[in-house]
Formats: sequence, C-alpha cells, structure tokens
Amino acid sequence: MSDDRQPGLFTGINDQNHVGYVGGSDTSKAAAVDVAPLTGAMRVRVFDWAARQRSGFTCDEAEIALTLKHQTCSARVRELVKLGFVVDSGERRATSSGRAARIYVLTDRRPS
Repeated sequence: MSDDRQPGLFTGINDQNHVGYVGGSDTSKAAAVDVAPLTGAMRVRVFDWAARQRSGFTCDEAEIALTLKHQTCSARVRELVKLGFVVDSGERRATSSGRAARIYVLTDRRPS
C-alpha cells in the first residue's frame, strides 16, 4: 500500500507534532515520539488485517495474529477508532485469558 492510497491511515494521528502518550509521563511521551515514524505503517497493517475479519476482532486477537505487543496494538486500534475506520460493535468476546473484550468492526469509511 502506498502513502497516497492511505492518507487517513498514514497521517493525522501520530506524527511528530501530535503523538499519543500518557499525560504527565515523560517515559510515555519519549516512547511515543520514538515510535511516531512507524505508526502509520502499523495502522495500515492492523486495518488490512481487520478488514479480513468477518466477525470483527478484539485487540487480543489482533495482537496474536500480527505478533504485536499489547501497547502497540491497542494504540493503533484506538487511532483507527479516532479516525473513524473502526468502532466498538457493542458485543464482547473472550480473550485468550478468558476475559471479555470489545469486538471492533470496520465502519463504512474506507481509505481513499
């Protein structure tokens, strides 16, 4: 996928001027700034995988399928929610540890 095909996925959330981090945490901010150049590609990876999940997906499922750490994957899912590509379906499904988790689904919005 090229940058021009995915303007909403590659830009607009975690560039150097707008990184997501825990307020008041210098270590969280430093980590967010460090990973910012990679977040667009990771968002595309999560989005493309999510688009193939006919029954929606949980963060846990995405983490396992994409071999991403929880913090990395959940941040990318949250960004997809903020961008309007993904929503909480209101349904829940058990995680690999047996706990209930949100099932996310794609919205009708698609990258142009």
